[in-house]
Amino acid sequence: DDGELSAWDAHLAPDDPLRFSDGRSYRERVLASQKKSRAHESVEIGRASIQGRAIAFGAFVFAFMGGSMGSVAGEKITRLFERAAKEELPVVLLQASGGARMQEGILSLMQMAKSVAALERFRTTGLPFLSVLLHPTTGGVAASFSMLGDVILAEPKALIGFAGPRVIEQTIRQKLPEGFQTSEFLLQKGFVDQVVPREQLPGTIESILSMLMWSRSQSKAPPAAPRAKKNSRK
Repeated sequence: DDGELSAWDAHLAPDDPLRFSDGRSYRERVLASQKKSRAHESVEIGRASIQGRAIAFGAFVFAFMGGSMGSVAGEKITRLFERAAKEELPVVLLQASGGARMQEGILSLMQMAKSVAALERFRTTGLPFLSVLLHPTTGGVAASFSMLGDVILAEPKALIGFAGPRVIEQTIRQKLPEGFQTSEFLLQKGFVDQVVPREQLPGTIESILSMLMWSRSQSKAPPAAPRAKKNSRK
């Protein structure tokens, strides 16, 4: 409500396990992104509130290496679901990402399976997960937990998909439909539940959470005691 986030695991920051360099070392790119974004990693998680309701909240920081998901980002997403389950909080995750972080190779790709496994464990609690797709949401992020929300929201005209349209056209050598991979296109095809402008997201999210949390409370309520049978006259 007030824009404040009680951060979880804010100290986690990426290392350089592969000593990757493409003319500039991975470590240098990380330091530059930290300075630019004022974030330790591309994902921030914590406890927040939306219109008075406590939630487990996560958000990708696109200014940090295009919101790419490396081993630390994947770990933070995993911890988000694990702690939300422990504290019985619904999860709201805002995503804007270019996908898996190439500088971490297979260590980055394995975060897709790791985070989805954490999400599946979270599902056993019956708590809702709201996935909010911002522009752009692509690559390994779009191909993992992004499309597994109980409700999937997207902002207008967001680019959402695995590979970008130019890559697809160059691969299949065909012209794609107009508006392909936009949030409106995905809504029409059933991949997104609702397209919502950013300024309307708080109210929309709270309305959805109210319904889902009420439904959960009803399913956990003890069954009503059976009524005593009235004696019938013969």
